[in-house]
Amino acid sequence: MKNMKLRKLILIAVLGSISTVLMQFNFPLPALPGFLKFDFSEVPAVVAIMTMGPVAGIGVELLKNIMYWFLSGSPTGVPVGEIANFATGVMFIMPIYWIYMKYRTTKGLAAGLIAGTTAMAIGMSVLNYFVFFPMYTYFLGMPAVTGDALYKMVILGILPFNLIKGVILLAISLMLYRSMEKWILQQQKKLLV
Repeated sequence: MKNMKLRKLILIAVLGSISTVLMQFNFPLPALPGFLKFDFSEVPAVVAIMTMGPVAGIGVELLKNIMYWFLSGSPTGVPVGEIANFATGVMFIMPIYWIYMKYRTTKGLAAGLIAGTTAMAIGMSVLNYFVFFPMYTYFLGMPAVTGDALYKMVILGILPFNLIKGVILLAISLMLYRSMEKWILQQQKKLLV
């Protein structure tokens, strides 16, 4: 029992570290606001939820954002971007877990990834509108973006960014799953409680 817990913790730490490195290689997407940066750091969290469950996936997301904050800092002094990234990641991986675990097939994973993309895009649009944009303006001491300008930023920036991000992560996760399916199924038998 202790060996299994230790193995899980080590795997979460490894996946969280890989995720942190992947997050360092972020880049803006053309035609979208420059402050929105795309990276592939959600992929290790997807592997974690498929092999060890939701607590492991959330652990990878948390570890990634804490380590990224320590390595990169935050322009606000408060890790608003990292909190937003954590929320994004959790909204993305939880539907994947619920649907994939029900079917445990490529189609189940694809359905979970579609649901995760939808949840992430809608959820982050709402959270950015009501929570994260106001936090940024407060901590940076900038004039608040309100009304129509805020609405357009969310609808024309945040929503399409998260949809594009989800579609790219969907394609990568499916390719990775096809090449690692046997290993993932073996790990589920060993690690999933």
